[in-house]
Amino acid sequence: MNRTRASTTSASLTPRQIWTRARGVLLILGLILIGGIVLATVRSADHHGRLDPRSADPNGSRAVAELLKAQGVTVQVVTTLDEVTAATGADSTLLVTTPDLLTLHQQSALHRAMTASPGRTVLLGAGGASLATLAPGVTDAAGTAVKAREPQCSLPEAVRAGSVDIGGERYATEIDSADACYLSDGRPTLLKLPASGGGDTVLLGSADILYNERLDKQGNASLALQLLGSRTHLVWYLPSLSDTSLTESDPEGESPSAADSFLSLVPSGWLWGSLQLALAAVLAAIWRARRLGPLVTERLPVAIRASEATEGRARLYRKANARDRAAAVLRSATRSRIAPLLGVAAQDAHSPETLLPALSARLPESAAAPRELLFGPAPADDAALIRLADHLDALEREVRTS
Repeated sequence: MNRTRASTTSASLTPRQIWTRARGVLLILGLILIGGIVLATVRSADHHGRLDPRSADPNGSRAVAELLKAQGVTVQVVTTLDEVTAATGADSTLLVTTPDLLTLHQQSALHRAMTASPGRTVLLGAGGASLATLAPGVTDAAGTAVKAREPQCSLPEAVRAGSVDIGGERYATEIDSADACYLSDGRPTLLKLPASGGGDTVLLGSADILYNERLDKQGNASLALQLLGSRTHLVWYLPSLSDTSLTESDPEGESPSAADSFLSLVPSGWLWGSLQLALAAVLAAIWRARRLGPLVTERLPVAIRASEATEGRARLYRKANARDRAAAVLRSATRSRIAPLLGVAAQDAHSPETLLPALSARLPESAAAPRELLFGPAPADDAALIRLADHLDALEREVRTS
């Protein structure tokens, strides 16, 4: 009987109730996950991606690739370092889309290939992570916004193109033969450097002139076609996780782990995005968490007899071995009941200086020791607690009948 009532009045949720409340959220999360997988699969199959010459997306580069092909330039997409070194030559232009994501070993191997080749190398958005290896003698300054800028230099390609949408990384160098164009606060966002092998290296602060959505703006198409179409063959390098050079040793002989190689290819935007999602999850948990406010009195769904509540509370005290707490409750209840009978105010019921003189005046010949009973120490064992309860009952009866 007690077990039935306890289960009826329990505030804990049953597994069925938990499933009923959570299934809607789980269904939405499942649909989002399935939709993301399907979308990623479709986009991957259609070669969608930033700066991919096969992509027609706004941030793809299919338009400039088709224009180059119309001018007789062959465009070869490569994703590994071995393909890069095999494809570059005197009649080729190498375009590196994300040089900062390359490992130190990859950068060193790529720089050796650039130095040995009389062709041209174009680096998009190269920053502090790659300049020291791929463009010695060049340092990066603070970035700048992408907007229309004038050439402000004598580089033929820039003069013919005129104003273009460029920004991003800014560069500084003391190489006298370098061509510095499209300045922002005195720092170029396009830098052309001569190479020891007879070719040259072009640093572009941003890749915006190659995007499909920007190609028809300003002189973007003119500058892109001139920089990438100066040779008959264009090698378009898109770094990939499938490149075996990721796990090869760097010049110091240390072999990067697979985790380090993977993280080095993850753009910083994804890492910040993950951090923001984690923060949003924490805030949502705080928002939906249970708040411990003040106690609210409410009607019980089932009436419980006072004797059962008393017995249950006693069992809890016994299980916790809380004889001191049980004795304090018994003594406090007795003092509260006998104080009005002795003419003591309720606020003074627990003051021995007020209650005990009134009790002695009422029961001058009582055999019980009132101070020991009402304000004494905690019982030493369960038997002493039972005797205390009996003596308190006897004292209260004596006060009532006196």
